[in-house]
Amino acid sequence: MLLDAFQSHLKQQFPFLKQHTRLLVTVSGGLDSIVLLQLCVASGLDVSVAHCNFNLRGKESDGDALFVEEQANILKVPFFIKGFDTSAYAKKHTVSTQMAARDLRYAWFKELAISENFEYILTAHHSNDNLETFLINVSRGTGLDGLMAIPAISGNVLRLLLPFSRKRIYNYAEEHKITWREDSSNASDAYVRNAMRHHVIPELEKIRPDILHTVEKTITHVQQSASLLEAYTQELKNRYFYPLDSLMGPRAICLDIPKLMEHPDPKAVLYVLYKECGFTSWEDVYHLLNAQSGKQLFSSTHRLLKNRTTLQLYNYSKEVRNKTTSFLIPDGVQRHQGDYGVLFFDRVDTTTTVLDSEIYVDASKVQFPMTIRRWKEGDFFYPSGMQGKKKLSKFFKDEKLSLVAKENIWLLCNDTDIIWVIGHRADGRYQVDTNTEQIIKITYSYDAQDA
Repeated sequence: MLLDAFQSHLKQQFPFLKQHTRLLVTVSGGLDSIVLLQLCVASGLDVSVAHCNFNLRGKESDGDALFVEEQANILKVPFFIKGFDTSAYAKKHTVSTQMAARDLRYAWFKELAISENFEYILTAHHSNDNLETFLINVSRGTGLDGLMAIPAISGNVLRLLLPFSRKRIYNYAEEHKITWREDSSNASDAYVRNAMRHHVIPELEKIRPDILHTVEKTITHVQQSASLLEAYTQELKNRYFYPLDSLMGPRAICLDIPKLMEHPDPKAVLYVLYKECGFTSWEDVYHLLNAQSGKQLFSSTHRLLKNRTTLQLYNYSKEVRNKTTSFLIPDGVQRHQGDYGVLFFDRVDTTTTVLDSEIYVDASKVQFPMTIRRWKEGDFFYPSGMQGKKKLSKFFKDEKLSLVAKENIWLLCNDTDIIWVIGHRADGRYQVDTNTEQIIKITYSYDAQDA
C-alpha cells in the first residue's frame, strides 16, 4: 500500500520530519500534488497548501485554483494562493514560459516559507519525473550533476515522492477515489518534457520494460560517484588554489599553471575546479593554459585571467560600476572614502616603518585640494628610492602587475604631480627630509564592497 510505503520512506530518509514540523505543500491540483497532500495529511504531518495561478489557461487556471482551495478546506488545512502575469515575466526576462513559471513559484514559495515560518517546502516530483529529467539532461549534453537528475533534498525543498512511480500514485488515487484536475497543456508536445513523456519513454519501455528501475539504479550510482568526486574536488582545491590578497583591488583565487600541468589530466582538473563559475565554453578555458599573459574570460559571475604562469579567478558582475574617475581632497579632511577605498590623513611628529599601505609626506610640499584619480597612459612619477622619473606603464611592468591590478590603480596627486601610486610607491619629491617641520601620514585601506 502506498501510504505504508510512504510513511516507511519518511522514517528512513526524512527522520527530521515530525508531526509538529511546519510544512508547505505546493499543490497545482494535478494527480501528483493532490496525492502528496493526501498522504501528508494521512500521515499526521502539519501541512499548509500553496497554489500558484499562472494565468496561462484562462478559466481552466481559475478552476484549478478553486479546486485546490476546496481540497484544502475539506482537509482543514491553511491555504495560500498567488496569481502571476507569467507571460509578461517571461517576455521581460527573455525566458521560456516554463522557466518563468518555475522562477515565479519558487521565489514565492521561499518568501512564504520565511513570512509564515514553514521549515520545509514539499513538491510532488516522483520517479517518472526523475527519469524524464535524466533523459532531458542527457539529450542536452550534461555533466555528472545532470545525471543525478532531481535531488530528494535541495536546501529546504523536499521531494517525498521520488521513489514512487506515476502508475503507483495513480492506482492509489483510483483506489481511494481521489479526484484531481488535468492540465490541458500536458497533452501538448510543444514542451520537451511532454514530448519525452509521450513518445521517447514509451518506446524505451518497449525495449526495456524496467527502464524506470534501471535508471533509478544508475542515478544512485552516479550520486555515489559524485560524493567521491566532491571529496576529491576539495582535495584538488586545497592542492592547486591559493588566495591572492592584494592591497589594491579585488581579491583573487590563484592557480599555478606549471603545478597543474604535472597532473595526468589538467583539463579535467580545470573543469572540476571551475565548473561552478558559470563558464560555458570549456575549450576557451583550456586554451588559457597556453595563452598569452593578459588573456581573460568572463562568465556572468566570474572573471578568469591568465597572468604569466597563473590563472586568477575574480568575482565579477555585469552591473554597471560607479563611473567616478576622480575625487578632490580638501584641507583638514581626516578621512576620505570613494570607489578607490579609504584614505586617512593624520598630522604626526615622527615617521615609523613605512608599509605599502601608508606614506609620510612633507606638509609644506603639498597643496590642497589634492586629487585622487585613475592612472592614464603617459603618466610618470619619481619613485622613492630611485633616481629620475619613470613612466607608470614601465613601473607596472617592472612590478609585474596583472591586468586586473593595473585596472585598480589609483593615484594621489598634487596638481599635476603624482604624490603616491596608492598602495605601491610614493613619489620621492614629497617625502620627509631633515628640513621637514610638519608631517602628514596618509594611510590607505581598500574598501572591497565596490570590487
